[in-house]
Amino acid sequence: MNYKHIVISFLIFFIGQSIVWIQTNGPLLWNWAKTYKFALMLLGVPITWAFMEATRYAVSGYGGQFWPGRFTSFVSGIIVFTIMTYVFKGEIITAKTA
Repeated sequence: MNYKHIVISFLIFFIGQSIVWIQTNGPLLWNWAKTYKFALMLLGVPITWAFMEATRYAVSGYGGQFWPGRFTSFVSGIIVFTIMTYVFKGEIITAKTA
């Protein structure tokens, strides 16, 4: 295991998931995001690159295994969604929403 690569993969996944959150939820929250939907769509290219690089680092960090990297991606997505939804929408996880 290469912990440095695992940390790098998590950070890249975290950044990518943050941009995805803005891309998908931004038009529901902000007028500028409604106005510039095409610009948000163009973010798909760097998002894809980020996820490809994060996956490469994850697979390298976990000794060539794919599944641990998938869980790293999933966990980073849940953390980002939780934080950003709370910060920008004020929603928290409750028994009703969990």
